[in-house]
Amino acid sequence: MDSTSPSSPAPSTSQMLELSAVEVLAAFRRGDFSSQDYVRALLARANELRSLNTWVTLNGAAALEAAREIDEARARGDALGPLAGLPLYVKDNIDTKGIETTAATPALRGFLPARNAPVLDPLLRAGAIVLAKANMHELAFGSTSSNAACGFVQNPYDITRIPGGSSGGTAAGIAARIAPAGLGTDTGASVRNPASFCGIVGLRPSVGNGGKDRRYPGAGVVPISRTRDTVGPMARNVADVALLDAVITGTEGVSPASLAGLRLGLPRGGFWENLDSEVEAVTSAAVEKLRAAGVVFVEADLEGWAALNAQVSMPVALYEFYHRDLPAYLKERDIPLGIEDVIAQVESPDVKGIFGFARDMPAEVYEQAMRVHRPQLMALYARYFEKHAVEGVLFPTVPILPPPIDPGFSGAVSINDVPQDGGPAAQFQVLIRNVDPGSNAGLPGLAQPAGMSASGLPVGLEIDGPLGSDRRLLAIGLAIEAVLGLPPAPDI
Repeated sequence: MDSTSPSSPAPSTSQMLELSAVEVLAAFRRGDFSSQDYVRALLARANELRSLNTWVTLNGAAALEAAREIDEARARGDALGPLAGLPLYVKDNIDTKGIETTAATPALRGFLPARNAPVLDPLLRAGAIVLAKANMHELAFGSTSSNAACGFVQNPYDITRIPGGSSGGTAAGIAARIAPAGLGTDTGASVRNPASFCGIVGLRPSVGNGGKDRRYPGAGVVPISRTRDTVGPMARNVADVALLDAVITGTEGVSPASLAGLRLGLPRGGFWENLDSEVEAVTSAAVEKLRAAGVVFVEADLEGWAALNAQVSMPVALYEFYHRDLPAYLKERDIPLGIEDVIAQVESPDVKGIFGFARDMPAEVYEQAMRVHRPQLMALYARYFEKHAVEGVLFPTVPILPPPIDPGFSGAVSINDVPQDGGPAAQFQVLIRNVDPGSNAGLPGLAQPAGMSASGLPVGLEIDGPLGSDRRLLAIGLAIEAVLGLPPAPDI
């Protein structure tokens, strides 16, 4: 089908589902099909693939009504926003006015926010439609999206495996062609880990120390840590992620960067060690393709990152969740619950196991993390970028392929058939290992497909860049995607 020709026949439903967000919007403008046609197709797909457990709430009637209004406005010739008629998957910890926001945990069922999260408003003003509230790891506290309360999210490329998390419902729904794009949230891995496992693209935008450093507003999200949390756009290609980013921030789009002479760091120590053999094969091949395209790789380690990261990661997240940020959210949203009321109803055993550590996290350990160790980690990255004159560090997003779904929550995880002892905590550390340090330093990170493993599973690559380099990362991502390509659709 020549989608640019005005005489082209209307696309079939299967062709419609394969379109990217940018392509869908162009099709709307050409009159190839209506927003109502598209929403109906996606809703049918969502119901057909209900067993994947990608959504908590399907916003069907309201989404169709919004699509009808946009179609009528388009027919009248009204001026429309750049996303007019585009349906989105929105993670269920992001406030949506009049649509339940539960963070996929029982205590928050029935909560209807009075207002949207500020990050969502510009997308809706631009004409986007909330198609569904996406399933997730309960309260976002994990990287599997195995949720005992709302169902275990399945990976569309292999339904016996996890999709990653905590934004696993958003990632799996986009990969499964239930939606073209959407929003996740990321504290330490939660946009990029599932992007890698589901063969899509995810951006963790700059956070820094908040304020002017923070690219997206952070209010209106059921929090873990407001120091670390951020919403991030997710889609099947970089152009769609860049489009959502431009609308959220009110900026212009980006064009592909030149790869000729582009300098990227390869921090072999830690980031490229102890990889699954298939992950290593795919990501190493991707590096060689990029080298052939002109990228200059500087092999230099981030000395001391692991120790600093350990002194920041859990102390900040656990302390802020329990002692500050979730209680503050409940109060701000007039939810008549305390944090212990929420915790008492949690159903996922791995999440339940976290709360004792959160309660007992000493204030002095948290304060040391914020005053000393986090600034040191941020400075370490800044020195690295300057010393080596690189625009980012490149590494495998996740060191392993997606593990099997584990109904017993044993946390079993292996690397090259070698079990990693330690239960759910060990599994969590393996899944977030490469992406957590940049998160704790407040840096932007772009995860995108590197290729497919020999066993038919997606593998991801990530670039973490200097604070504020989000647009440059997206431009680089566009160029990398042109070299590495995109994975095939899952066979489901």
